[in-house]
Amino acid sequence: MGLQSLNFPLNSEDVSSSVDISLGEPGTREGPLNIGWLITPPIPGAGGHTTLFRMVQGMEERGHRCTILIYNRSDGAMDRHRSVIRKCWPGVTADIQPVPASFDGFDACVASSWETAHVLAARMPRLGGLAPYYFIQDYEPYFHPRGSLYALAEDSYRFGFKLLALGPMVADVLKREVGVQAKILPFGSDVSTYRLTNTSGRSGVVFFAKPEAERRGYDLGRLALQEFHRMHPRQEIHIYGARVTGWGVPVQQHGRVSPRELNELYNRTISGLALSFTNITLVAAEMLAAGNVPVLNDDRSSRSVLTNPEAVWAAPSPTVLASTLSDVVAAADTAERSARAASHREHTWAETQASFAEALTGREFSPLRSG
Repeated sequence: MGLQSLNFPLNSEDVSSSVDISLGEPGTREGPLNIGWLITPPIPGAGGHTTLFRMVQGMEERGHRCTILIYNRSDGAMDRHRSVIRKCWPGVTADIQPVPASFDGFDACVASSWETAHVLAARMPRLGGLAPYYFIQDYEPYFHPRGSLYALAEDSYRFGFKLLALGPMVADVLKREVGVQAKILPFGSDVSTYRLTNTSGRSGVVFFAKPEAERRGYDLGRLALQEFHRMHPRQEIHIYGARVTGWGVPVQQHGRVSPRELNELYNRTISGLALSFTNITLVAAEMLAAGNVPVLNDDRSSRSVLTNPEAVWAAPSPTVLASTLSDVVAAADTAERSARAASHREHTWAETQASFAEALTGREFSPLRSG
């Protein structure tokens, strides 16, 4: 079946090549922009969609018109996709439509993944007038083995769009692997939801389980926590996200939880694993804001994103992660360390939104509002 195999994420006519793309000059416009946001079908709780929708809300608050454009070649269930967005991200008020055959009429379009970058390149008007942007939260070739999808994902960064990288880690990898420059947006943190509420006793550790995403280090975390249990059999192991089986050690499973419930879980526990291999994980700063001291897989670029001095870095091996987690749990100053972790200031999502708005408009647009 070639490119039309069921697992291939694009229609053949939406596969683009950087050598064939010649971008026209974007138009100039004063005042509010009409912005299209290209996404793949939303998944409840998805961090990437959550972050993108924060940018949508930030642009709407500045008076711009936003339309969410959903691309999925094998599924036209728009009513279901709309329902997921309205239920899981109730703050999003933008119109929601399927990706159109052409992006005529939009002043700017924002691709949010390598697939949507290909669609934007294939369907954008060739006479100019549209400003194409690419909001990059991960170096997505790493999502795939070296092969067709890896190559197509890598080529998407060469299309000539303005690249907006979430944090310096992604920008560093783009420069090293592809030789392209990206504007760095500050990696934000939800300091309104995640905050210190428990200043007394804590126990146990926490882990976000996402077995289907290799970059999240699920098996590495499983092996480390099995070893940790042998070292600290009385410390509870809390798992949220996916339901897990076959661990052979006691775990407390929470499944999908709301941000409020997650903040409570972080406030109950001492530490946890925050593993990610393509960008720093959102949960690390959220854990710290709640006074939980996370253990992260060590990476020089990750350290440039997360600057909280209470974050703990360890080599990505089960034994080292378990030993490091043990050190954090067994330390005598857990209460003081929790307070220090929560007091450190990280970038907020409001700062990310402001930087994103400046990238799209060249200024902070503040429309006059009636009333």
